[in-house]
Amino acid sequence: MDAPHLVLASASPRREDVLRQLGLAVERSPAHLDESYLEGETPAEHVERLAREKARAAAVLHPTALVIGGDTVVVQGLRVMGKPTSDAEAVEMLMELSGREHQVLSGVAIAAPSGTVSRTVETGVRFRAFGRAEAAAYVATGEPADKAGAYGIQGLGAALVEEIRGDYYCVVGFPVAAFLELLPGVGYTYVFGRLEPLV
Repeated sequence: MDAPHLVLASASPRREDVLRQLGLAVERSPAHLDESYLEGETPAEHVERLAREKARAAAVLHPTALVIGGDTVVVQGLRVMGKPTSDAEAVEMLMELSGREHQVLSGVAIAAPSGTVSRTVETGVRFRAFGRAEAAAYVATGEPADKAGAYGIQGLGAALVEEIRGDYYCVVGFPVAAFLELLPGVGYTYVFGRLEPLV
């Protein structure tokens, strides 16, 4: 069996960057879905369902590939934070996170001809305390615009983070360890730079 054709059902450059960091070539085929919550759905259930649905939607176009889906949200108390819709909302999100711990939940899924596997990872992140002017200065860089919780830990947003408990790559939006653990469920294993079929 040859190395599988990998497809990423996401427009996220961060997820693609992580896969390329692992030495894996991937084709992007973003899936655009209604990302509304279902009644009674928890954030963990939500990100895993969306990861699965994105992977399955793209798999229709790539039926012989391994299709990877992902979704990430930030949760502060009872509030779920997706991507900000404006600079003003981004500032408000950051001020709510300032000096406090929040949770980042990332779902990852792999759709293959043999079926779909998925899981969710949760990581705790604590921000240092900062003021509104600093939050606005960060938002002005443009980095928070397309990121859940209005920050990117792998970029300038690293300057906001005081402590992390759990998987760093979950916060980036693609939990590597979870992805590797899912691979045997679709018949493959990761060997430093490539995927090999299980024998």
